[in-house]
Amino acid sequence: MDRRQQKTRAAIFAAFSTLLAEKNYNKITVQEIIDTANIGRTTFYAHFETKDDLLKALCEDLFGHIVSSAIDCTHTHGLYSEQSAPESVFCHLLQHLQENDKNIIGLLSSESSEIFLRYFKDSLNGLVRSQFVNQNRKNNTDLPQDFLINHISGSFVEMVLWWIKGRMKQKPEELDGYFRAVMEPIL
Repeated sequence: MDRRQQKTRAAIFAAFSTLLAEKNYNKITVQEIIDTANIGRTTFYAHFETKDDLLKALCEDLFGHIVSSAIDCTHTHGLYSEQSAPESVFCHLLQHLQENDKNIIGLLSSESSEIFLRYFKDSLNGLVRSQFVNQNRKNNTDLPQDFLINHISGSFVEMVLWWIKGRMKQKPEELDGYFRAVMEPIL
């Protein structure tokens, strides 16, 4: 994708995120996205076939970045410039959420939050499967793997919601400790 296309795509994402912060996803029209992004209809459809495709791409961009960077704790884009990377991938995720890159906290707590929470949970499923269930499963071997993955991902998402609603008072390291204390006996 060339720079012009990247800039247009970023404008569409920004416009869509702005609208999502103001109103429910189901009430947003493609025309509103086009007007807010200041682009033409043809340009929008050159990038996305539908509003649902835009939503999926936005979520993949948001959560894909967070989850993939959590897997690769060696990156240092500001989080660890003066300290070492955390041992826990969950702590790393929480630190990214705390950074609130691309207003992810606003989207997770918006009127349309259920859509984003579903995508967030789906993104976490792959991380949980690769980082924990396949590698560290010691106890509860009679539990179906998909049940365990769903449980861990769902619990993490609910914890993040609790954290957001509480105005993110706990540091990511503290919240990570809570989460691991609950999850480690399962694994």
